Amino acid sequence: MRRPMPLGPQLLALQALIVLSCVVLAGFAAVSLQQRQIRDAYGDQMMAVARNAATLPDVIEAYEQPGGPGDDLQDLADLLQQASKVSFVVFLDRDGIRLSHPDPSLIGSPSTTSAAEVLEGKPFLGTQTGTLGPSLRAKVPVEDASGRILGAVSVGIVESELDDDFTEDVPWLAAWLGGAAVLGSVGSYLLTRLVRRRISGLEPDEIARLLQAREAMLHGIREGVLAVDERGRVVLVNDEACRLLDLDGRQAGGGVVGSRATDVLDPAALELLEADADAVDAPLLVGERVLLASRTPALVQGRRVGRVLTVRDRTELSGAVRELDGQRSLTTTLRAQAHEFSNHLHVLRGLLELGRTADAAALIDRLGGGGRLMSGAGLGGVEDGAVSALLMAKAALARERGAEVVVAPATRVPEGAGDDVVTVLGNLVDNALDAAGQAGRVVVEVRSTVAGGWVLTVDDDGPGVPEAQREEVFRVGVTTKAGGDGRHGQGIGLALVARIAARRGGSAAVTRSELGGARFEVVLGAAARSSSSSSELAGAGA
Repeated sequence: MRRPMPLGPQLLALQALIVLSCVVLAGFAAVSLQQRQIRDAYGDQMMAVARNAATLPDVIEAYEQPGGPGDDLQDLADLLQQASKVSFVVFLDRDGIRLSHPDPSLIGSPSTTSAAEVLEGKPFLGTQTGTLGPSLRAKVPVEDASGRILGAVSVGIVESELDDDFTEDVPWLAAWLGGAAVLGSVGSYLLTRLVRRRISGLEPDEIARLLQAREAMLHGIREGVLAVDERGRVVLVNDEACRLLDLDGRQAGGGVVGSRATDVLDPAALELLEADADAVDAPLLVGERVLLASRTPALVQGRRVGRVLTVRDRTELSGAVRELDGQRSLTTTLRAQAHEFSNHLHVLRGLLELGRTADAAALIDRLGGGGRLMSGAGLGGVEDGAVSALLMAKAALARERGAEVVVAPATRVPEGAGDDVVTVLGNLVDNALDAAGQAGRVVVEVRSTVAGGWVLTVDDDGPGVPEAQREEVFRVGVTTKAGGDGRHGQGIGLALVARIAARRGGSAAVTRSELGGARFEVVLGAAARSSSSSSELAGAGA
């Protein structure tokens, strides 16, 4: 296939053609305008000379002489012709007979051009062909003091003199047009170089291939990418970023691109994007989705032109890691219990071999309740498998720390509790165990409501939450843990709990527990809020 002409020569040729076309058209217009101006100027001059000649007292006296004008009009005509630099001044009588002429032999002969209208009192200005050839001439009647027409005067200049006068201006006009053409061509060349430099010397088909490859890669990767320029406007976003940042209501590349970041981004994402320092895998809560976000500057030739935010979904990963940690804790606890039970079996066997059956029976009685993972009522009211596994894992983790997780007797969790209950309960118990510390105590109560909702309550005997911070703890990045600064994943769990509660039309609140620490109560679904303070905190958490 024949390769197309490169972009540079195409641009130069096209612009040169445009410049030359404009110059040629402007030249024709200028020539026509100049020619018209010359003819108009000479026409005005002819008419002025003719009117002046027709009103001269000597001319009127010559017409009124009893014996005719004689040679007086010829002398006046020669004098007027030399003074006004015209080609001819011809006087006519009332019959159109020449009374003067540059060629004396034609005096007394009829005029070759009609003067009937002029002799009727109508001036004339135009081009006619006479004995001297085509000429631009003006004709006016000669009248006496009473207004009686005595004759006519015709003043003109031959067309060849007009052409000569116009030809004198052509070189200057051509020089200006040529200069404009050269200047336009040079400007076209410089503009072509500028365009080539701005597009890095790429050809249109190369740009098209790069754009197609960029779109394919941008919308095909599993990470979300969003770029903002220095003016704060979104200039690039892919499908994954729209999904992770809750921009699905706006089409990628359409409703988002060109919008201000403050109008489309979640406040937490906007705060991270506008931060001064770069961020790598910083936790970010958008809606109910936990993300890992990285912020880097966008540089072009060492100059910052914007900021790029990349995000990855950590929600599923966090859930899997949390479940794996629970299973590991449970496995470790069961292994320790199995080892301890094995020791007890060795003791029991020894007692039986020694014939000390009473001591063996007493040992069995002492070990009867030692194998339970949870104290209190155990898991008797928890029928949902996911919730049971979660509570068993948290109980095992608590035992490793020397703490205790107790399920309240009023707890009732039928099958089908759902992911929201597991997520909320897991976050609340984790926070309660961290607050209770070693030898601490955590009491969990979960119950369903008649309307299909849930009420989850977690109490601990830790230091509690100061009253001044009870609304703030449900905000992203706020934590009361010792040494906590809201980074590295802290300050997200309770914010996620509050958002899930708000979505389910419920509330999240923290008060003082009877155990001495904090009491977190979360209402999901259509259940009524337990108190006015819970209602107020629900608004703050949402």
